[in-house]
Amino acid sequence: MPSSAESATEDVLRRRVKTELRKRMRGLRQATPGAACAERSSRIVARLQALEPVTRARSVALFWPMEDRHEVDLRSLDASLRARGARVAYPAVDPGTHVMTFRFTPGPEALAERGLGFREPAADAPGAGGGALDVVVVPALAVDPRGHRIGYGAGYYDRALPAHCPPALAVAVAFDFQLLAEIPATEGDVATAWVVTDARTLAAEA
Repeated sequence: MPSSAESATEDVLRRRVKTELRKRMRGLRQATPGAACAERSSRIVARLQALEPVTRARSVALFWPMEDRHEVDLRSLDASLRARGARVAYPAVDPGTHVMTFRFTPGPEALAERGLGFREPAADAPGAGGGALDVVVVPALAVDPRGHRIGYGAGYYDRALPAHCPPALAVAVAFDFQLLAEIPATEGDVATAWVVTDARTLAAEA
């Protein structure tokens, strides 16, 4: 059994690897033409629309794409969910506490950029706590078949997901070139239940 010092060293190494992967995957995605990202995003949306937990969901948390970072674009999924009567929530970050929560919106027009580089609901929008969500769609710079992901490093989703999952199911979305064989897991990481790329749909491995 490793000592506490060995465990601490291992954790430092894992975090260094994640930092390097984050840098590389940001560069790779940024180098991908916008038209290619849009095409891949449409395939991801189609796969999400066919995923059983999404098809039966009455409430889904999405994220608005940061287009300058070539994020997966889920805007057409927002429209199809609302068209069948599902409620749609988006992440909102409290500027004082930096805590991320999910809030329902009547439509995309209610979202606005509030200083963090992405569009989010107003602070007084209805909260999606207390088991109100069925599915949370999570962005990723990289993800592996176990559902372990790398984000931008702020840890917003890793802190927010335990309050919702379960009963909600977390689904990581990424372009297929962002799917890696293994991502080092570090303390506080929260794995998703599903991984959806433009080429495949995976139930997370145990």
